[in-house]
Amino acid sequence: MRAGQDYLAAIKDDRAVYVDGERVRDVAAHPAFSPIATTIGELFDVAADPASGMTFTAPETGVEANRINGIPRSREDLTAFRHAAQTWARHTHGWVGRSPDHVASFVNGFAAHPEAFAAGERDFSENVLAYHRRLQTESPYVSYAIIPPQVSRATTAHAWEGDFVQVGVVEERSDGIVVRGAQMLATGGPVADEILVSCIKPLTDDDADFALSFVVPVAAEGLKLYCRRPFAPAATSSYDYPLTTRYDETDALLVFDDVFVPWDKVFVYRDVAGLRRQFFETGAHVLGNWQSQIRFSVKLQFIAGLARKVAAVNGVDKFPGVVEKLGELASLTSIVESAVLAAEYTAAPDDAGLWRPGKRAVYGAMGLQAELYPRALAILRDLVGGGVLQVPSGIEDMRNPETRADIDRYIYSPGTPAEERVKLFKLVWDAVGSEFGGRHHQYEMFYAGAPFVVKGYAFRNYDFDGPLADVDAFLASYGVE
Repeated sequence: MRAGQDYLAAIKDDRAVYVDGERVRDVAAHPAFSPIATTIGELFDVAADPASGMTFTAPETGVEANRINGIPRSREDLTAFRHAAQTWARHTHGWVGRSPDHVASFVNGFAAHPEAFAAGERDFSENVLAYHRRLQTESPYVSYAIIPPQVSRATTAHAWEGDFVQVGVVEERSDGIVVRGAQMLATGGPVADEILVSCIKPLTDDDADFALSFVVPVAAEGLKLYCRRPFAPAATSSYDYPLTTRYDETDALLVFDDVFVPWDKVFVYRDVAGLRRQFFETGAHVLGNWQSQIRFSVKLQFIAGLARKVAAVNGVDKFPGVVEKLGELASLTSIVESAVLAAEYTAAPDDAGLWRPGKRAVYGAMGLQAELYPRALAILRDLVGGGVLQVPSGIEDMRNPETRADIDRYIYSPGTPAEERVKLFKLVWDAVGSEFGGRHHQYEMFYAGAPFVVKGYAFRNYDFDGPLADVDAFLASYGVE
């Protein structure tokens, strides 16, 4: 089992990560990335601890592996995966959206249906199986970039001005392919070991050059990562920004400047239909998004806990209006918790023996995510009121005896001294008002794509046949006579 120190040592390589126009030479030590790298390292240590129950003997390799890299072959396997994903999510309280179990879930689906990668002109099924075995034996942290740059949403890559804006193949060689262009949005990419690059956006037959799926090391020659502004370096302390200083997983645009990819790391090649098969015929999409709802459920529980504590500290938790708000938040949280369990309860094996979580429950919860998260934040904002605005500017105000006396006198609650009240309200501000909090608001709204896309998944997987039959039968039971 991989340990945290092994992971941290591995990312000290020659990757080309750029922030503010400068190349970062050591992401494990840089203030923008060391906090989240430390957190990812902790996840590996948690998994390696026998007490976590996250290990199992992988049937594909016969070695001890992380449960997140196991193909669910039974209902018990599915439950074990949920427990593992919850263990990691609880360590980060749901604030790390692209922890290693996310892409691992997709690869589990790929490996369960290798035939999906043999249906094109080339057979890449063994590549997928070999890569899955590698995840089980080496446990690399894999992020992904599966969305084209937002150049135009009205057309696809073949119609854009300029050659290879979206990443595509520019040369086919006997030993592999050469790719050029860009892809987004590699959340956690700067501190990952490798990145799965593909495209989930529907393409046309004219886009064959861009219909690719491959894995590439972050340190691959010619690959550059351009990061959005990191928030961690501006955080003054963990007391002032307790979430930012732990969980700021930087998003990055990938730019491929004629990057070589060996054939054994290619899963889909110039195959538009193959892109859809890998996600939707293998079970990868529903597995990966079940993991995301497990993580989202834990995050909502944390937000509910914040709201409950704020109400108690303010002494208003018995007021009917406050109870109503807390009850609504409890309802929102329970919707996602119940969907996670319902997906497990309604799971069934497919023809390859892969136990797929129930799509109706998974996509039903996903379809509401863009509404649930903003509403949860709005309730927390309502309950905290101006309390997040009257806190001291920073931790030094708490340390300076000249200012601390006033803070202790005027910023407290009955039974809660100033230091603890300020600590709580700074945590709430980091969740709802800081740059980190704002990024998470946007992130959760578009986690699985634009809301109309996600609701489309819910529509297609609901199975309206039964309800329609009930309506038709009822209409047939009476008439004008």
